[in-house]
Amino acid sequence: MRYPLFLSDFDGTLVREDGTVSEANRRAIAAYREAGGVFAVVTGRMMTSILPRLKELGLDDGLAVAYQGAMISDVRTGELLKCGSFTREDALECIRFFEARGKHIHVYTEDDFWSNMDDEGLHTYEEICRVKGKIEPHLSDMVAANSLKVVKVLAMIPAEERDGLREETQAFFGDRFFVTCSSVYLVEVMPKGQNKASAVDFLSAYYHVPRERIAAIGDQPNDLPMLLRAGGKFAVANADEELKRAAVVVASCEEDGVAEALMKYTMGDQV
Repeated sequence: MRYPLFLSDFDGTLVREDGTVSEANRRAIAAYREAGGVFAVVTGRMMTSILPRLKELGLDDGLAVAYQGAMISDVRTGELLKCGSFTREDALECIRFFEARGKHIHVYTEDDFWSNMDDEGLHTYEEICRVKGKIEPHLSDMVAANSLKVVKVLAMIPAEERDGLREETQAFFGDRFFVTCSSVYLVEVMPKGQNKASAVDFLSAYYHVPRERIAAIGDQPNDLPMLLRAGGKFAVANADEELKRAAVVVASCEEDGVAEALMKYTMGDQV
């Protein structure tokens, strides 16, 4: 087997627009695992959002990676193996940056998230991720007054505003934080070093698999650090152009790209 460890993004890569995982992808994952491969999902979602979905897929053991690599748990036991977070001062700076621009903001801790707006965007997000946010109009005041371990801060915006806000956020913070996007509607800020590349390093050490024998697949800018860190680099056809330039392009999410990467390139003979 060329790649005994395979890391997959979830939304837009493994799970389709209607929220389901195709039978072809399910069969390919099962065949890969039966052959001895380790399949892990690496997502920007909350751990409480991704764990139930993994169990639906029969992935009831191994590790789950959430929050862009900041949080890693044992799927079977729920044991938390890693959780990176902001200092309170850094979290407040990120929140206030988005507040000053009037954005719809989410603030995440290990198990919960808060939103400053109760609107259609929030309801769609809750439906997709199967989680429920807490409404708090003044997020910076709430975080300042409580001892919260903030893991992620994001702004939800119209798709046409995403790239501009991402560039503005990156320019403002420089290399102090990791600024990325996991959706065309989201600009996310993470503590420095908490990205999917760090997940590759963690899983490489945990499973004793060298990085050159790890494969990864994704679709959004937040997946690029993971692809660049792994030996096998795959992007679904619906991926952002920057990912497709760095990877072997397989079928789209809707057309079972994960199954193609597994069966053709990971378990098969093609490079």
